Amino acid sequence: MNVKTLLFVLVIAGSAMAQTDPGPRPGPPSAGQPLPGLSAAEMAYFNEGLNRFLEVDSVSGTIPGATGTGLGPRFNANSCSTCHTQPTPGGTSPSLTSKQNPRMNPLINLATAQGATNTVPAFITPNGPIRVARFVKNADGTPDGGVHDLFVITGRTDAAGCDIQQPDFAGAVAQNNAIFRIPTPLFGAGLVEAIPDTAILTNKAANAQLKAQLGIAGHENRSANDGTITRFGWKAQNKSLAIFGGEAYNVEQGVTNELFPTERDETSGCNQNALPEDHVSLNASTPTAAMSDVTGFEYFMRFLAPPQPAPPPPPGNPSANNGRNTFNQIGCALCHTTAFMTGQSMSPALTNQSVQLYSDLLVHNMGTTLADGVSQGNAAGDEFRTAPLWGLGQRIFFLHDGRASDLNSAILMHTGTGSEANGVIAAYEALTAAAKQDLINFLRGL
Repeated sequence: MNVKTLLFVLVIAGSAMAQTDPGPRPGPPSAGQPLPGLSAAEMAYFNEGLNRFLEVDSVSGTIPGATGTGLGPRFNANSCSTCHTQPTPGGTSPSLTSKQNPRMNPLINLATAQGATNTVPAFITPNGPIRVARFVKNADGTPDGGVHDLFVITGRTDAAGCDIQQPDFAGAVAQNNAIFRIPTPLFGAGLVEAIPDTAILTNKAANAQLKAQLGIAGHENRSANDGTITRFGWKAQNKSLAIFGGEAYNVEQGVTNELFPTERDETSGCNQNALPEDHVSLNASTPTAAMSDVTGFEYFMRFLAPPQPAPPPPPGNPSANNGRNTFNQIGCALCHTTAFMTGQSMSPALTNQSVQLYSDLLVHNMGTTLADGVSQGNAAGDEFRTAPLWGLGQRIFFLHDGRASDLNSAILMHTGTGSEANGVIAAYEALTAAAKQDLINFLRGL
């Protein structure tokens, strides 16, 4: 059956009934463990990396409970785990806490912690996702695209002498010049890093005729220096876990490090520490104590196991199995590729492993509905990396900016002028109500 015939059959069978997203899968977290098969040394690096990931930073490490050094002068959070915490450290944003307070955005209290005088931007809400803001253009109309941190250290008890102001977020929003991103989950990141470029390109070339019929193209993002495929971040703009971690430490927390050693704001009175603030400890007694925070982040992410799907449904509940079949039949898997294999790696735990991430690691034109106008590397303003779907069952917010909180809405928002997903979404909309529900149930089982 060709694509046109398939779509015609699906239209005849379709239903306009709304679907129900059951929400995050109950039960214990299905992620957060180290990779199986790590050596004792690798486990030591993983555990120390987790400690660094959980560490809370203050300006100079003088605040009880916030003994990390280097916060600010501009920052979005004071710990990696502030943003990457759902459903466990290494995840996305934010965590479930209780039935009485099902979602609490940790940025609300952080804005005024230690006497800071920040105003919480309107796009940061108590029950909403953590969002990072980027401005599309500079004041002179040239492209910007960079992160504009939410908060400053002005007014904090540990930042005497610093007097800088937050960006004008209200003005940027009013001018349609602000776009947002939510944290990407980090589970299984070492496995993703270990996928050979050749595997990504081979998969890109597969099913070419069917992809063309559905309007799916997609291409890799590449490093401008060595030409290899980049794969981390919403636009696949980061090459490696080391760069991903070092950049985030500097951009999100304001902590200078050996990869990003310069303060982003050098206003007099706001630079309180010797630079880089995070670095190898040359006099430490053990290798794990000697490593920098950025190295700790790198090895925590590298050895963090992928999320595990829900157990197979019992024989009397075939919905998820039906949904898996539908996922493949209507073309979702053409971009959300079920699995890759890793190649040779520094660790046997990462070598020749199946990576069931449900992504092709390419960037695709997602059309006018999702376009943010920000280019990064070879990814244009309307292009995004295919988001890995593993762990989807326990996520709260969806899409790059967290605008959707149920899967049906997130699926439908893949449509828009120019979107490569339009053909697949047309097939989804033509499904029966029961088939749509099966598909959502399958996704919540990932």
